[in-house]
Amino acid sequence: MIQLTNVSKRYENGVVALNDINLRIEQGEFAYLVGPSGSGKSTLMKILYREEIQTQGKVVVGKYHLNRLKPKDVPMLRRQVGVIFQDFKLLPSLTAYENVAYAMEVTGKSRKEIKKRVKEVMELVGLRTKVNQFPKELSGGEQQRVSIARAIVNHPRILVADEPTGNLDPENAIEIFRLLERINQNGTTVLMGTHNDHLVNEFKHRLIRLEKGNLVRDEYEGEYNEKH
Repeated sequence: MIQLTNVSKRYENGVVALNDINLRIEQGEFAYLVGPSGSGKSTLMKILYREEIQTQGKVVVGKYHLNRLKPKDVPMLRRQVGVIFQDFKLLPSLTAYENVAYAMEVTGKSRKEIKKRVKEVMELVGLRTKVNQFPKELSGGEQQRVSIARAIVNHPRILVADEPTGNLDPENAIEIFRLLERINQNGTTVLMGTHNDHLVNEFKHRLIRLEKGNLVRDEYEGEYNEKH
């Protein structure tokens, strides 16, 4: 569950990225976060995994009240919130397997646990035969699959995807989206920031729209360009 209550974010240069946002996303929902560049989408998502801190308001993510979260507890929050980036952010010197395993190693899991779980998620994302490849040997779609595997390997309850299809061709974009839907059907909350109007209109889910830091639309099965 995600709850934002009267959340605003003002940067030191005076830019207001978010203005008095009230939003609740239930556990197990799939929601699109849309809006033009500069609307506040990335800022909102970064607040959820404590990459940014709101200027005012309350934020609850799962069992964590972020207003009261101590710095030492941020890693625990991030085990509950998997993050997928547009530019993959894979470590180039590690294989696909090692990139995913690394996310478990930092949590102190045993080698046996890591081997079993990494095998599971690599099969889920369709890369069982690519585990020993380095990122530069993989296509863009395959690299994004590795980043999804890394994001879900620790069983997060929430998955935040910031433009996960932004660098992919239409065919790969749909495949990655279908993968996110499958993950959602297993009970994981998915919040997907996107500019991809085709996906939003073709595969209907809750639609949350920001403009200039304001929440201007929140509706179920809304269309990307629908005017009100």
